[in-house]
Amino acid sequence: MITTPLTFAASANCALYCGAKPIFADVDPETYNIDPASIREKITERTKAIVAVDFTGQVVKADEIRAICDEYGLIFIEDAAHSIGSSYNGRTVGTLADMTTFSFHPVKTVTAGEGGAILTDDDLFYQKLSLARTHGITHDEAIMEEAPHEGIWYYEQISLGYNYRMTDFQAALLISQLSKLPFFKKRRQEIVRKYDKAFSEMPEIIVQKDLPENDTCRHLYIIRLDLKKLTCTRREFFDAMSAENVQCQIHYVPVYWFPYYNHLGYRKGICPRAEEIYTGIISIPLYPKMTDQDVDDTIHAVKKLISYYRVDKNG
Repeated sequence: MITTPLTFAASANCALYCGAKPIFADVDPETYNIDPASIREKITERTKAIVAVDFTGQVVKADEIRAICDEYGLIFIEDAAHSIGSSYNGRTVGTLADMTTFSFHPVKTVTAGEGGAILTDDDLFYQKLSLARTHGITHDEAIMEEAPHEGIWYYEQISLGYNYRMTDFQAALLISQLSKLPFFKKRRQEIVRKYDKAFSEMPEIIVQKDLPENDTCRHLYIIRLDLKKLTCTRREFFDAMSAENVQCQIHYVPVYWFPYYNHLGYRKGICPRAEEIYTGIISIPLYPKMTDQDVDDTIHAVKKLISYYRVDKNG
């Protein structure tokens, strides 16, 4: 299975759960999403699937990845934990891949408190996913190994599955959240446009490129520091933002840098572009309830620190 290192660990861990081996492809230096050219370089006769992550909410180059999967007979799985509400070439996320996974974690664009969902239009995948979700147990007579002669209550476990069911309370919360998705998307896009305008004028900051094919509902907003033009480290900038009362985060440490993956034989240097990008990125606040003043305060804090730390004080 091929995936990106700039993601939460779950995108790679899923392969290990199945006894498969995650292979990391490098990222596009402008969008930070998995690079289709790097995917091609990593394919072998043992490759079964591509797990492409919509990093920050921007959809991957789905047409190119679909073409690669069709060419090599691979399954296209889209990790859309960040991108609910986004679309690519006029097609909504959830309709692009063989399977699309969503996250409803508390910080995501819509939330159920926890949990997630998978979309597919393939009957076989649906059947396998449904079994995996409920301990491998079914009430469906069509796939039972024995006729339900004992009564309508009869069920069978026909595979080994898990307990991945969402509670009814979570589902009710999610339904109410989904009705607000158009507002959430509109507000997030307003904030992103304001950030883009402010930071595109600053040579010390590299702004993540959004592809013209995409209508992105951004989950995260990342600024990438060009540290060669600054007198500080990323850590110093990060701490200084906190001192300005703007709480930031880093998304993400390359997955194969973790000790667990080191013990499996992975080493630094696999994806040099992803590693270089990681060293300069900082996620700044982005959520629908941000007021215009909150946004202005965040921009002001970034500009203040860039002015203080820039190498060229005349810049």
